Amino acid sequence: MDKRKYQFQKLARRKTGYPVASVAYYGPTDQFASKAVVGITMAEEDEEVSDLRRWYAKETDIRLDIQVINEMVDFIMDHQTQRVAMMDRIIGCPHEEGKDYPKGEKCPQCPFWANRDRWTGEIIK
Repeated sequence: MDKRKYQFQKLARRKTGYPVASVAYYGPTDQFASKAVVGITMAEEDEEVSDLRRWYAKETDIRLDIQVINEMVDFIMDHQTQRVAMMDRIIGCPHEEGKDYPKGEKCPQCPFWANRDRWTGEIIK
């Protein structure tokens, strides 16, 4: 296993400590991640993310891109992060409401997520 990927997984197993890196993956469906986001929270009482970075991919699932994984690990390590919090799935559309499409509307580019709960993946009626 690649050393950088191992470092990433090791941090994800830790249960305590700050700063915390929150990792989220987004994609047009729940099977292909085209965007990764890492936010850094410096202390437990912090409500805001102190630093945020995004990575994008078009052809390859970003979760498998070694260059992106290396950059994510570097970003996380640069902040002396003690642990990583992440979901075990893709949690929604890679487009941003209010930036890529109007607030309050559904993303026209990702119909898969239009009537889906992004946390459970279940269809919303």
